[in-house]
Amino acid sequence: MRGLYSILLLISSNIFMTLAWYGHLKFSEHKKLASISLFAVILISWGLAFFEYCLQVPANRIGFKQNGGPFSLLELKVIQEVIALVVFLIFSFLFFKNETFKWNHFVGLLFLVFAVYFIFKK
Repeated sequence: MRGLYSILLLISSNIFMTLAWYGHLKFSEHKKLASISLFAVILISWGLAFFEYCLQVPANRIGFKQNGGPFSLLELKVIQEVIALVVFLIFSFLFFKNETFKWNHFVGLLFLVFAVYFIFKK
């Protein structure tokens, strides 16, 4: 169960991370938000990143082998990166419909799947 909790927390933290890193790019579509200063956008992003860290840190502590979890440090990092990419893809498909997903993007993601396979191969 610790592995499942860790992964669910990583998914949740990556939703906040993606919103903090890329959500402000949609501000230009809204009149009131388009005029917000860069400093204000940074503060908003930091606020979102706070919640990301509130989920990310426990996810790593719960999932780490030396704390009783099932994952090594490298495994946790690879899981986090794959989750980050999946969350980002879903986010970009939902909110940035003008972005295109090309064949080379697919191949790159396929290589990441292979990376996960090889990282977890005993």
